[in-house]
Amino acid sequence: MIKKNKTKIYALGQHISMSAHKARRVIDQIRGRSYEETLMILELMPYRASYSIFKLVYSAAANASDNMGSDETNLIICKAEVNEGTSVKKLKPRARGRSYPIKRPTCHITIGVKDISLYEGSFFVDPYINKDYFASLKKSSYSLQKPSYLLKIKKPRWKKRYTDMIAENVYSNGGLWDKK
Repeated sequence: MIKKNKTKIYALGQHISMSAHKARRVIDQIRGRSYEETLMILELMPYRASYSIFKLVYSAAANASDNMGSDETNLIICKAEVNEGTSVKKLKPRARGRSYPIKRPTCHITIGVKDISLYEGSFFVDPYINKDYFASLKKSSYSLQKPSYLLKIKKPRWKKRYTDMIAENVYSNGGLWDKK
């Protein structure tokens, strides 16, 4: 029987005032990366969500160094997820005494870090670390054919329309509005 130590440290940010979809755009870029690389990526990303995620990553690293005494150079982001929170509902006054509902979405962001220096000696300590490695060994080589899900996609309607740009201006070549 293998005794599991608590090796993952989490930081949780709740009720952050942004859409979960916009936060996932940033979270997908940092999942599985090292702590220092994550901080560089988040500093350079132009999205508003990156500041909140930056604070959570920094907080998770501070929790890991305080609780486990681990060095920040050995940390990797093992879990990064975004869940939808409650929507803040407001009413905005509009014309003729009517009201217009406004929904401000919130999200809950969870960042988990893991110290990889604890796993250097043994290869089969944690099955979550080696799962991706074994999955990559089982994958077959990629084929040159298009996948079946790409064959079912139809062109959008706006691409079927015939649009042609007029190369010359009709009104400037002495045609309709020629005043002398």
